[in-house]
Formats: sequence, structure tokens, C-alpha cells
Amino acid sequence: MSLAQVIDRARRGEGPLVMGIVNVTPDSFSDGGHFLDPKKALEQARRLSAEGADILDVGGESTRPGSEPVTLEAELERVIPVIQAIVAELPTPVSVDTSKPEVMARAVKAGASMINDVNALRADGAMEAVAEAGVPVCLMHMQGEPGSMQKNPEYQDVVRDIKSFFLERILACEFAGIRRENLVLDPGFGFGKTLEHNLELLRRLGEFADLDRPLLVGLSRKSMLGRLTGQEDPEKRLAASLAAAVLAAERSAAIIRVHDVAPTVDAMAVTRAVARPDPGATIADDE
Repeated sequence: MSLAQVIDRARRGEGPLVMGIVNVTPDSFSDGGHFLDPKKALEQARRLSAEGADILDVGGESTRPGSEPVTLEAELERVIPVIQAIVAELPTPVSVDTSKPEVMARAVKAGASMINDVNALRADGAMEAVAEAGVPVCLMHMQGEPGSMQKNPEYQDVVRDIKSFFLERILACEFAGIRRENLVLDPGFGFGKTLEHNLELLRRLGEFADLDRPLLVGLSRKSMLGRLTGQEDPEKRLAASLAAAVLAAERSAAIIRVHDVAPTVDAMAVTRAVARPDPGATIADDE
């Protein structure tokens, strides 16, 4: 299935779809360094694809709170070989997680069919790169920048403020020649938000539906879940991540970005069955 078909499924409400994370970084908050070797990254992509990922999101620069930017050359060296290898072998469409226009352009040439930008195309040249590429793009909201975004985030109303940001970015994209139907929105859980902001955002996620764009949500293993559960180790936050994914899906999320694909695919199957039951289906009673 092509990325365009995947996005179309999300647009028609046939999700929630599952985006599997392939971090080619030494310092991501949860799995930094695990897949820095291109061979290990490809093995991870194979596993996530086999587990049912609808999209694979490849990133070469950590955006965790307090992270430092990497050079263009370093990011290209990390992501381009991995994208090429995945596209050559696997049917699952690839997204590139980057804010650099040069990486966007090179990644699309290497076979990526979506761009996932935590900076919502605010870097010089990013709009032009996406317009030229003609591929879907995810615009994420972030207050501040990764190095300092968690120091003192403030909002008048977190949902209304983020909706206003999205409306401005949508108009800017359309003015730059990026088709509205190619836009996906991510409210940016944990990116310049306190725990209270994140919880309010999750409670009111359904309010973004009137923007009429597919919503991507990334809550997997995040520190807010650790604070709520007392689990300091990100890899022990699976149960909390699944609960958050189901809550997000029930509140209109079309794409769920996760580290743990197989259990999330199962959780989304149950969520879909409850939300949109097939009246012609028969489920055996095995009790």
C-alpha cells in the first residue's frame, strides 16, 4: 500500500493507523543508540513492518527535551542509507522525521513518501522543499525548541492556542503551494507542554476534528506517562502507552506513532471494532 493510500485511509476515518518509530540516533529518550547501526535499523524496520505498522518513521535527530541539534551531514549519513534499504526491501511506506529542508529533499529522493516535521515547516526553505516534493507532511506543534521547550511553557488555552497555530500553518502551506489534502496535524504531546497541558490536550483532542485534517498523535513511552505511573524506565511504559493510544483513537486520532507496534495494532483493532462494528460480522462466543 502506498503512503497516499495510507493517508487516504486515515482521511476517511479507517484508522487508527499505526506508525512505527525507527530512531537512527544515539540519544533518543527511549531507544537512543539501539538502532544507530543501519543494519540494526533495517532489522527493526523489518520487525515493525511484520508486526503490522502502516508507516515507518525514520529519524536521525533526537528532539527530546534538552537535546542538541545535529549537523546536516550527520543527519543525512544516519537516515539516507536506512531509508534506501527499507524502501528496497519492504512494502511499508516510509516517513522521514526531520526539520531540515535538505534532509527532506534527499529523503524523498531516497524513497521516503512522507515528511514528519516537529517544527511545522518553519525552517527557511522547508516549505519550498515540501512543495517541490509533493508528498504528505505532518505539521507538529512545539512551543519553543527542544533544548529549552520544557522550561516554562505557557498557554491561555492549550487547545485553542494550538488550533490557532495550525490554522496559520495550514494557510501558510497552501500559500506556498502545498495541497491541503497532503497535510497531517500533530498537537505535539510533550513538546513545550506541562503534564497538565498534556492531559488537557488528550481530554479535548476531539476538538481538533473541525480542522478536517488527519490527526497524528505521539504519546508512546513519554515522560508524562512515567509521571502518571511512576515508571521511570521508558521501556516499562507499555501499558500506559496502550491506554493513551486508545484514548487518543477514541478522540479522533487517525495515526498513532509508537515504539511498540504489535500490541498497539491489537489495541487499535479492538478500538475499531467497538467504534465501527460490522453488522454482518459474526464473533464466536468462546466463553
